[in-house]
Amino acid sequence: MDSENIRHSVEVTASTLYEAAVLAMPEFRRCGFTVNAPGPATRLTVTVKMPTTSHEVQWGKIEAWLQSAGKPNEQAMKGRLRY
Repeated sequence: MDSENIRHSVEVTASTLYEAAVLAMPEFRRCGFTVNAPGPATRLTVTVKMPTTSHEVQWGKIEAWLQSAGKPNEQAMKGRLRY
């Protein structure tokens, strides 16, 4: 939600919560939604379509996850998602 209480959304295809959040971040930047850079406490709500589920994660945690070494099975995905 922006400062005018308008909810913004983008659609991405991902296999994990953090992958979806990372893929959404550049889309929000591209659309101009993040003119004022979001801070670490900015929250993204991720809604899964099938079955419908919503998750909320802080922007700062997404960035920290992306920069961490992580599990071996996540390393390739993180390398692809880093921008």
